[in-house]
Amino acid sequence: MNYYKKNNFVLVGKHGREFLVDIVVPETLVSSPVIVFAHGFKGFKDWGPFNIIADFFASKGFIFLKFNFAFNGTTLESPYDFDDLEAFGNNNFTKELDDLDVVIDWVTSNAARLNADISKLSLIGHSRGGGISILKGFEDNRINKVVTWASVAEFARHVSKKEIVSWKNSGVLLIENARTKQMMPLYIQLYNDYVKHHRRFNIRNAVRNFSKPLLIAHGTNDDTVPFSHAVELSELNKMRSKLFAINGGGHTFGAAHPLESDVLTAHFMEVVIQTEIFLKTV
Repeated sequence: MNYYKKNNFVLVGKHGREFLVDIVVPETLVSSPVIVFAHGFKGFKDWGPFNIIADFFASKGFIFLKFNFAFNGTTLESPYDFDDLEAFGNNNFTKELDDLDVVIDWVTSNAARLNADISKLSLIGHSRGGGISILKGFEDNRINKVVTWASVAEFARHVSKKEIVSWKNSGVLLIENARTKQMMPLYIQLYNDYVKHHRRFNIRNAVRNFSKPLLIAHGTNDDTVPFSHAVELSELNKMRSKLFAINGGGHTFGAAHPLESDVLTAHFMEVVIQTEIFLKTV
């Protein structure tokens, strides 16, 4: 199947910051199902093999959109680098849900032009983006299915009570980016946003009450988000969820950034194939 890639375009988030989106659309006479992909923490839409994955799904007949969360630390001019750490420090879960909402609004508003079947609008999220996708899928009736790749089962798993006290006192928590070696700030507003909206941000509760098909793909050797998170989520809703374990898979399924090969790793190929099957048949 032929398909074409549209260049990056810009949307304006609900909090006044612009962010980049790209889309791959298959050339077909029938309307196409849509995938919106959400990257994870310290991630971006062009990380590693994400462009290859977008092309893969387009070759299978899907419209595929991916985007940078507006406050993920990248800029319009430098979409591959964390050049705006001030923005990164001011990101929070409310803003990410709002960014995803803006993208979905754009898709539904442009469905006719895109030849999109918006009754088959699915979300895929990696890591923290998986948690965001679950929450959005739970609260938004426009979403048909959700797929998570190495998703968290909760957002507040890494910060200890002692660190929270220090965070409150100083107003900022610094974390190291293992790849870039940057010390990246998280301002206390992130914690405050989480506390204020903790019921909305309860991923477990969303899964427990999920009414849509949910695929949970997770590597058994994930040392960033343990495989136990996936097992826990799947156990919360056996009727609606399907757990796909990638034996020996890590948090990024063997992929890295910058990309070392234009071929997907064996583990990531397992993930995308199972995702395609799930989206087409479940």
